[in-house]
Amino acid sequence: MTSHYFEHPFIKLHYYKFGNGPQHMLCFHGFGMHGKQFRLLEEKLGDRYTFWGFDLLFHKDTVLKDQSLATVKEGLKKSQLAELIADFCKHEGITSFSVIGYSMGSHYATVVVEELPQMVKEYIVAAPSSLNPGRLIRFFGKGKMGNKILEKLMLSEKATLNLLNVFKKLRLIDAVGRDILFKEVGTPELRFALYACFTYLRLLETDEAKLIRSLSTYNIKSIFIFGERDRNYLPSIGRAFFSKYKPSEIVILDENHEMINQNFASRLAALLL
Repeated sequence: MTSHYFEHPFIKLHYYKFGNGPQHMLCFHGFGMHGKQFRLLEEKLGDRYTFWGFDLLFHKDTVLKDQSLATVKEGLKKSQLAELIADFCKHEGITSFSVIGYSMGSHYATVVVEELPQMVKEYIVAAPSSLNPGRLIRFFGKGKMGNKILEKLMLSEKATLNLLNVFKKLRLIDAVGRDILFKEVGTPELRFALYACFTYLRLLETDEAKLIRSLSTYNIKSIFIFGERDRNYLPSIGRAFFSKYKPSEIVILDENHEMINQNFASRLAALLL
């Protein structure tokens, strides 16, 4: 595995390259993770794919050129993300690729399919919050009042931790989700990153009609993977979407939200090889 940077007008994008296969897969990790999250796929799929694992915005070594609060509040338009990915692929000589996204990363993977369907061969999303982000993301990301409340809360560690415990009591998140978020708010920098991630997702909401049209028109293989014990994104969140579109595969693993493991890798490899 090697580590690289891609300079773009608005971002310094850090990414990892692993595997040496003739096909390409762009990888979008979950909240609090990094571009190496899907490295365990290399053992079973590294001869078929070359993987490009990005550190997403406000994670690890990827940074905006302007990280001011005002810039963060503007968010990331789908067209900007598509331009970034298209320019990255041109830089690396990639003409077609698959995408894989986990949880928060499913929003990024979905936007790529919506905006650049002619380049996408396979669309894989696990714990696909892009299908239904849930009340928390909608309230704190899209709602003006909710976003302002989140901005204020992020200035206080104690208030942030108390808020997560309230969410658990209200069953808006489970214990696993609370603990994941808990680890991500220990410093002012991490709390700012949490605020920024919620804020950015508001402009990356799935356009179901456009996604279905892209998948169908370009005959993109689609794989949706759920954890049977994932209280954050149960398989039932896909019910409405799947009534309008029949994916290539729907996989339900005996896992909770933290499902990117060897079981995940084995099941996915069986579908792709």
